[in-house]
Amino acid sequence: MNEDLWNVVLGVLATGISGSLGWLARTSVLRRRLRRKQAFFGLPTGSECLLVVNRQAGNERAVHATDVSALLELSALIKDCGARLRIIQHDTARRGLGETTEFCIGGPYSNHRMGAHLANLLPGLTMNVDPDPREDRGMFTVGGQSYRAQWGTTEYVVLARLTGGEGERPLFLLCGQAAVANQAAARHLSRHHERLARTHGRDGTFALLLKVVNSDAYGPDVVEVVADITREARTAPAGPAAT
Repeated sequence: MNEDLWNVVLGVLATGISGSLGWLARTSVLRRRLRRKQAFFGLPTGSECLLVVNRQAGNERAVHATDVSALLELSALIKDCGARLRIIQHDTARRGLGETTEFCIGGPYSNHRMGAHLANLLPGLTMNVDPDPREDRGMFTVGGQSYRAQWGTTEYVVLARLTGGEGERPLFLLCGQAAVANQAAARHLSRHHERLARTHGRDGTFALLLKVVNSDAYGPDVVEVVADITREARTAPAGPAAT
């Protein structure tokens, strides 16, 4: 074998080895990212999770069309983790916490399970469920501050990752003042889960108050983080002083 042919053979081998190493490195990075994602969401391959949905106002069984979009956002995320999902109505989800990852969507006025989660796990956070006056409908109160919706201009949503019960699987709450806010929370979770995991820890808990900006123009795409309300929301308000 002459020197020129030998150089060609060496070049081909070097290219093949370099390509194989690059493929292995990319595969390893993707696998690590998938494992981190699965750990954050509590969704190992082949596991099952619950999507607990609310009802559309005035209809006991129909889900709001925009909440369906939120379900699609979460369904894609769950599929990426290699997990299976079950969609169930809020009034049939009679089961405990921790054994299965759960995504609960909608405010307590249309999702009774959400009301139970807020009362038990976020006792320092309240959401007004009275229809009147309209300007106070859905108002969040936490840490001595109130957050009212300005429909189509500013809507708020609480996005939380919590743990409880006998198991280790997390519970995700997407509790918005409007259906577009629920979808915004689902999109924010899907896009920023890596940053949320780095900030709060894969096994940690958090409750964030998000603001949806000008949903009439931008839909669920423009979202601002107003505050981390974890401590305030998890602290039960002081009861009346004993006499």
